[in-house]
Amino acid sequence: MDERYDSDPIAQLRESRKPKGPRKVTARKGMWLEDPVTEFYGQLAAADRETVTLRDADGATKKFPRHEMFFDDDGAVVLTFAAAAPKTPTRSASGSVYVEGARARVARAGRIFVEGRHDAELVEKVWGHDLRIEGVTVEYLEGADHLEEVLREFAPGGPRRAGILLDHLVERSKESRIAADITAKFGRDSVLVIGHPYIDVWQAVRPERLGMRQWPNIPRGQSWKHGICAHLGWPHEEQADIARAWQRILGQVRNWNDLEPSVIGRVEELIDFVTAPGT
Repeated sequence: MDERYDSDPIAQLRESRKPKGPRKVTARKGMWLEDPVTEFYGQLAAADRETVTLRDADGATKKFPRHEMFFDDDGAVVLTFAAAAPKTPTRSASGSVYVEGARARVARAGRIFVEGRHDAELVEKVWGHDLRIEGVTVEYLEGADHLEEVLREFAPGGPRRAGILLDHLVERSKESRIAADITAKFGRDSVLVIGHPYIDVWQAVRPERLGMRQWPNIPRGQSWKHGICAHLGWPHEEQADIARAWQRILGQVRNWNDLEPSVIGRVEELIDFVTAPGT
């Protein structure tokens, strides 16, 4: 038997003459393709789930079904498309899922009250998206001493829940006495008074964001905010200086990671309280 051939040469010749199907090639922007029916020749400019768009040398474009056969320089091809990577949800400043294009909900009956303008601005910067989605309004009291007066006008009860965030809510402080009195007068079902241990909401911002290891201790009898500005070497002679100092601090807050956990938890608790079922 003649073994000069590894296999039957006639069979090989027959195999080579069989019509071959189109090659599978991965679609890539800019590749040149020709539609065999219309003979339109152009670069792959765009693609969606159903079509591909070719752009010819003159800038004219035409769409074709993406699963049809095309020609490239080496013959007939069918395009394949890499699976799109799963999209990671965008997060809001509070860490919640950001709802793109969501319209603000009509305000609920319940509200959140904070002591001052700085507190309100911080809550808005970090939780503003969440509050608009939930329809929660935040108001400031201009001091905890006005809390009872504000609540009597607000008249909490039923769905009109009031969540209150106080500064320096520690044992035997003035704020702790106010919280106990308000809770007793309006009831736990209608009012939730909670707070953080800091003298001022400025301390809710992690000191590392301002280049400090910790917030400094300001002696009793000295204005706390003025003392902080002096420690940081910032102007503090006028109230406008204090306002600018707060804006510098607020400007260092990017999201919830820049706040102390004790404050984050309290705000989240208040949002849950005023958005509970039935409110």
